[in-house]
Amino acid sequence: WSDIKHFWRTALLLGLISAFGALAGALILLALDNPSFRVLVPWLLLAATALFAAGPWLKPAPRPGGEAAAGSLIGFLAQFATAVYGGFFGAGMGVMMLATLGLTQPGDYHRLNALKNLLAVVIAAVAILVFVSGDVIAWPQAIVMIPGGALGGYAGVWIARRVPQIAVRGFVVGVGVFLAFYYFTKG
Repeated sequence: WSDIKHFWRTALLLGLISAFGALAGALILLALDNPSFRVLVPWLLLAATALFAAGPWLKPAPRPGGEAAAGSLIGFLAQFATAVYGGFFGAGMGVMMLATLGLTQPGDYHRLNALKNLLAVVIAAVAILVFVSGDVIAWPQAIVMIPGGALGGYAGVWIARRVPQIAVRGFVVGVGVFLAFYYFTKG
Protein backbone atom coordinates (compact mmCIF):
# COMPACT_ATOMS: atom_id res chain seq x y z
CA TRP A 1 0.00 0.00 0.00
CA SER A 2 2.85 2.40 0.79
CA ASP A 3 4.04 2.11 -2.82
CA ILE A 4 0.60 2.50 -4.38
CA LYS A 5 -1.03 5.18 -2.22
CA HIS A 6 0.84 8.01 -3.98
CA PHE A 7 -0.68 7.13 -7.37
CA TRP A 8 -3.91 5.39 -6.39
CA ARG A 9 -5.92 7.03 -9.19
CA THR A 10 -3.64 5.58 -11.86
CA ALA A 11 -3.66 2.22 -10.04
CA LEU A 12 -7.47 2.26 -9.91
CA LEU A 13 -7.75 3.05 -13.62
CA LEU A 14 -5.20 0.37 -14.52
CA GLY A 15 -7.13 -2.03 -12.27
CA LEU A 16 -10.37 -1.37 -14.18
CA ILE A 17 -8.57 -1.79 -17.50
CA SER A 18 -7.06 -5.04 -16.17
CA ALA A 19 -10.49 -6.33 -15.13
CA PHE A 20 -11.91 -5.74 -18.61
CA GLY A 21 -8.84 -7.29 -20.26
CA ALA A 22 -8.94 -10.35 -17.99
CA LEU A 23 -12.65 -10.77 -18.68
CA ALA A 24 -11.99 -10.68 -22.42
CA GLY A 25 -9.09 -13.14 -22.17
CA ALA A 26 -10.97 -15.61 -19.97
CA LEU A 27 -14.04 -15.50 -22.21
CA ILE A 28 -11.83 -16.08 -25.28
CA LEU A 29 -10.29 -19.11 -23.56
CA LEU A 30 -13.72 -20.53 -22.73
CA ALA A 31 -14.90 -19.95 -26.29
CA LEU A 32 -11.81 -21.19 -28.15
CA ASP A 33 -9.92 -23.63 -25.96
CA ASN A 34 -7.16 -23.30 -28.55
CA PRO A 35 -4.10 -25.48 -27.74
CA SER A 36 -2.11 -23.95 -30.60
CA PHE A 37 -1.84 -20.78 -28.49
CA ARG A 38 0.81 -22.61 -26.46
CA VAL A 39 3.15 -22.33 -29.44
CA LEU A 40 3.18 -18.55 -28.96
CA VAL A 41 3.84 -18.66 -25.21
CA PRO A 42 7.65 -19.10 -25.25
CA TRP A 43 7.98 -16.36 -27.86
CA LEU A 44 5.81 -14.01 -25.82
CA LEU A 45 7.88 -14.80 -22.73
CA LEU A 46 11.14 -14.14 -24.58
CA ALA A 47 9.83 -10.83 -25.93
CA ALA A 48 8.62 -9.75 -22.48
CA THR A 49 11.91 -10.80 -20.86
CA ALA A 50 13.91 -8.89 -23.47
CA LEU A 51 11.73 -5.80 -22.94
CA PHE A 52 12.14 -6.06 -19.18
CA ALA A 53 15.91 -6.56 -19.45
CA ALA A 54 16.27 -3.59 -21.80
CA GLY A 55 13.83 -1.47 -19.77
CA PRO A 56 16.41 0.82 -18.14
CA TRP A 57 17.70 1.80 -21.59
CA LEU A 58 14.30 2.02 -23.27
CA LYS A 59 12.33 3.81 -20.55
CA PRO A 60 11.29 7.29 -21.64
CA ALA A 61 12.41 10.29 -19.63
CA PRO A 62 9.85 11.43 -17.04
CA ARG A 63 7.89 14.61 -17.65
CA PRO A 64 7.97 17.43 -15.11
CA GLY A 65 4.84 16.07 -13.34
CA GLY A 66 6.42 12.61 -12.99
CA GLU A 67 4.28 11.08 -15.75
CA ALA A 68 6.04 8.77 -18.17
CA ALA A 69 6.80 10.36 -21.53
CA ALA A 70 5.28 7.34 -23.28
CA GLY A 71 1.91 8.69 -22.22
CA SER A 72 -1.04 7.15 -20.48
CA LEU A 73 -2.78 5.78 -23.57
CA ILE A 74 0.16 3.54 -24.49
CA GLY A 75 0.41 2.33 -20.91
CA PHE A 76 -3.32 1.63 -20.72
CA LEU A 77 -3.31 -0.26 -24.02
CA ALA A 78 -0.26 -2.28 -22.97
CA GLN A 79 -1.92 -3.16 -19.66
CA PHE A 80 -5.15 -4.16 -21.42
CA ALA A 81 -3.21 -6.48 -23.76
CA THR A 82 -1.29 -7.96 -20.81
CA ALA A 83 -4.56 -8.51 -18.93
CA VAL A 84 -6.14 -10.26 -21.94
CA TYR A 85 -3.11 -12.55 -22.03
CA GLY A 86 -3.35 -13.07 -18.25
CA GLY A 87 -7.04 -13.95 -18.42
CA PHE A 88 -6.38 -16.32 -21.32
CA PHE A 89 -3.21 -18.11 -20.24
CA GLY A 90 -1.20 -16.26 -17.61
CA ALA A 91 2.19 -18.02 -17.77
CA GLY A 92 4.88 -15.38 -17.42
CA MET A 93 2.30 -12.60 -17.06
CA GLY A 94 4.29 -11.03 -14.21
CA VAL A 95 7.37 -10.65 -16.41
CA MET A 96 5.25 -9.21 -19.22
CA MET A 97 3.55 -6.78 -16.87
CA LEU A 98 6.81 -5.63 -15.31
CA ALA A 99 8.17 -5.05 -18.81
CA THR A 100 5.22 -2.97 -19.99
CA LEU A 101 4.83 -1.10 -16.70
CA GLY A 102 8.56 -0.39 -16.68
CA LEU A 103 8.29 1.23 -20.10
CA THR A 104 5.09 3.17 -19.52
CA GLN A 105 4.98 4.10 -15.82
CA PRO A 106 7.32 6.21 -13.71
CA GLY A 107 8.97 4.89 -10.58
CA ASP A 108 11.49 2.38 -9.35
CA TYR A 109 11.22 -1.40 -9.36
CA HIS A 110 9.48 -1.55 -5.97
CA ARG A 111 6.69 0.78 -7.10
CA LEU A 112 6.25 -1.14 -10.35
CA ASN A 113 6.29 -4.48 -8.54
CA ALA A 114 3.61 -3.30 -6.11
CA LEU A 115 1.48 -2.13 -9.02
CA LYS A 116 2.09 -5.41 -10.86
CA ASN A 117 1.00 -7.41 -7.81
CA LEU A 118 -2.18 -5.39 -7.43
CA LEU A 119 -3.07 -5.75 -11.11
CA ALA A 120 -2.22 -9.47 -11.10
CA VAL A 121 -4.71 -9.99 -8.24
CA VAL A 122 -7.40 -8.17 -10.25
CA ILE A 123 -6.66 -10.24 -13.37
CA ALA A 124 -6.63 -13.51 -11.43
CA ALA A 125 -9.85 -12.68 -9.56
CA VAL A 126 -11.75 -11.88 -12.75
CA ALA A 127 -10.43 -14.95 -14.56
CA ILE A 128 -11.30 -17.16 -11.57
CA LEU A 129 -14.86 -15.82 -11.50
CA VAL A 130 -15.24 -16.55 -15.21
CA PHE A 131 -13.77 -20.04 -14.90
CA VAL A 132 -15.89 -20.89 -11.83
CA SER A 133 -19.02 -19.73 -13.62
CA GLY A 134 -17.94 -21.77 -16.67
CA ASP A 135 -17.43 -24.84 -14.42
CA VAL A 136 -13.90 -25.45 -15.70
CA ILE A 137 -11.95 -25.35 -12.41
CA ALA A 138 -9.78 -28.32 -11.42
CA TRP A 139 -10.53 -27.91 -7.71
CA PRO A 140 -7.79 -30.13 -6.17
CA GLN A 141 -5.08 -28.19 -8.03
CA ALA A 142 -6.77 -24.87 -7.32
CA ILE A 143 -6.91 -25.58 -3.57
CA VAL A 144 -3.12 -26.05 -3.59
CA MET A 145 -2.42 -23.02 -5.80
CA ILE A 146 -4.51 -20.47 -3.89
CA PRO A 147 -2.46 -20.37 -0.67
CA GLY A 148 0.75 -20.99 -2.63
CA GLY A 149 0.10 -17.97 -4.84
CA ALA A 150 -0.73 -15.76 -1.86
CA LEU A 151 2.35 -16.83 0.10
CA GLY A 152 4.56 -16.48 -2.97
CA GLY A 153 3.26 -12.97 -3.60
CA TYR A 154 3.96 -11.82 -0.04
CA ALA A 155 7.34 -13.57 0.09
CA GLY A 156 8.35 -12.09 -3.26
CA VAL A 157 7.60 -8.55 -2.10
CA TRP A 158 9.40 -9.13 1.21
CA ILE A 159 12.49 -10.48 -0.56
CA ALA A 160 12.45 -7.84 -3.32
CA ARG A 161 12.52 -5.05 -0.71
CA ARG A 162 15.70 -6.46 0.82
CA VAL A 163 17.65 -7.26 -2.34
CA PRO A 164 19.27 -4.67 -4.62
CA GLN A 165 17.18 -3.82 -7.69
CA ILE A 166 19.88 -5.02 -10.07
CA ALA A 167 19.78 -8.47 -8.45
CA VAL A 168 15.98 -8.57 -8.58
CA ARG A 169 16.06 -7.51 -12.24
CA GLY A 170 18.59 -10.27 -12.97
CA PHE A 171 16.40 -12.82 -11.17
CA VAL A 172 13.29 -11.76 -13.12
CA VAL A 173 15.21 -12.01 -16.40
CA GLY A 174 16.52 -15.44 -15.38
CA VAL A 175 13.02 -16.67 -14.53
CA GLY A 176 11.72 -15.30 -17.84
CA VAL A 177 14.41 -17.12 -19.82
CA PHE A 178 13.82 -20.31 -17.81
CA LEU A 179 10.05 -20.18 -18.41
CA ALA A 180 10.56 -19.54 -22.13
CA PHE A 181 12.97 -22.50 -22.33
CA TYR A 182 10.51 -24.66 -20.37
CA TYR A 183 7.63 -23.83 -22.74
CA PHE A 184 9.85 -24.30 -25.81
CA THR A 185 10.82 -27.80 -24.67
CA LYS A 186 7.40 -28.75 -23.27
CA GLY A 187 5.79 -27.96 -26.64
